[in-house]
Amino acid sequence: MNADRRIQRIVIVGGGSAGWMAAAALAEALRGSCQIELIESSSIGTIGVGEATIPPIRAFNQQLGLDENAFLAATGGTFKLGIEFVGWTQPGERYFHPFGRFGPDHDGVAFDQYWLRERASGQQLALEEYSMSCAAARAGRFDRPPGDPRQVLSALVYAYHFDASLYAGLLRRYAQERAVRRTDGTVVDVRLRSKDGFVEAVALEGGRHVEGDLFIDCSGFRSLLMEGALGIELDNWGHWLPCNRAVTVGCTAGAQLPPYTQSTAHAAGWQWRIPLQHRIGNGHVYCSEYMSEDEATAVLLAHLDGEPIGEPRSLRFTTGVRRQTWARNCVAIGLAAGFIEPLESTALHLVQSALTRLLLLFPDRDFDPALAAEFNRATRAEYEWIRDFLILHYHAQRREESMWRHTRSMPIPETLRARIDHFRHCGQPIVEAPELFQRNNWLAVLLGQQVWPQRYHPLADVRGGDVSQFLAWVHNAVRKTAASLPTHREYLERHCRAML
Repeated sequence: MNADRRIQRIVIVGGGSAGWMAAAALAEALRGSCQIELIESSSIGTIGVGEATIPPIRAFNQQLGLDENAFLAATGGTFKLGIEFVGWTQPGERYFHPFGRFGPDHDGVAFDQYWLRERASGQQLALEEYSMSCAAARAGRFDRPPGDPRQVLSALVYAYHFDASLYAGLLRRYAQERAVRRTDGTVVDVRLRSKDGFVEAVALEGGRHVEGDLFIDCSGFRSLLMEGALGIELDNWGHWLPCNRAVTVGCTAGAQLPPYTQSTAHAAGWQWRIPLQHRIGNGHVYCSEYMSEDEATAVLLAHLDGEPIGEPRSLRFTTGVRRQTWARNCVAIGLAAGFIEPLESTALHLVQSALTRLLLLFPDRDFDPALAAEFNRATRAEYEWIRDFLILHYHAQRREESMWRHTRSMPIPETLRARIDHFRHCGQPIVEAPELFQRNNWLAVLLGQQVWPQRYHPLADVRGGDVSQFLAWVHNAVRKTAASLPTHREYLERHCRAML
């Protein structure tokens, strides 16, 4: 690459988790080879609902070189082993979506196929009973898994809960230590080049113009650059994912500190519970067509584990993705690119994956259109895969309230219909290699919401030996291992107590 065509100035518009994740990742990757400036207004609040994560966030932090214990102490963080879904089939029923596998494959056949075979013979234990992450979560225990795959605990997989605003602050310090410039200002205009429509500069209140080669739009739902300046529209998926409002509030933490997120279905949506060391994060996601804001707030406040901290906050959103997330010399990251409700904690992951994709396809100042085309193709595919996984939760349930009857009977994407039909016929999910949610994720939700297959893999009948003994050994091993671990609270107190 000719040195004089390299990107020399990157301008990030917007802070919060997305902006500072972008600043930190770019600063670490580019190692001072170009100037990075982040513009954020201290007078504009951030959404800050991305407090629950999924396991790939660990790789992001490791790439930055963050010490895990110090990071958790700085953000009031806890460990997350999965999500408990309460009332998503019928009121009172619950199932667990754990991270990691459901037991080891054996003799060339997937573990879940042996489980289906035994279930057909009358075995009653749920598939989640064979998950190391689920066993530890249910017992309220945690320890870091060893690297030795022969140890049962190695099957435990985890992510984090943390305070998103504290995480943004941690990454801000990281980025500024690596020469990222922060400007406190409000963008009032965007100047485009007349010859090609590329973003040339952003104008700040007060008259300063900030020029750049590459612009990163992290301005949230406002999407100042991608939508406001470049006119890239959002494809609305609200007909499949009808929830369009949320009300949030923190509450005091009690004695229990479970290492998992909880998602509880209500009459017109669902409520999250995210345990941090210093408080519990709560939010009620709902559909305004079926419930008013006052009703949604009342439901949320009636289902808190402790005293509310501050006043409930309301926000509106539209589920969907922009038709392009890289246009000309602008890349949208986070909410500026699109929004998928936090049912499976994917918000920060979509920031992380977009940054990974951007660095893989990083341009020079010629901005080869092939790079943007591949970025847009891969981003669209990722959003659609996640979209279908979330629609499954809404579609495969048996609640009787109006909204739930609607989502159960609504037409669904053909891509999702094909997955469900295939699973019903042969008991195996269809999953493509690059997808975020893999076989065990689909199994957890399909079986957890009682989508039952007609058969299992024929090889399960001819391989594996005494399968009943094999399953009993796995179940006993994960339960004994879970019982031997320190409690989640004990582990945090010993290794990463919050320093707030």
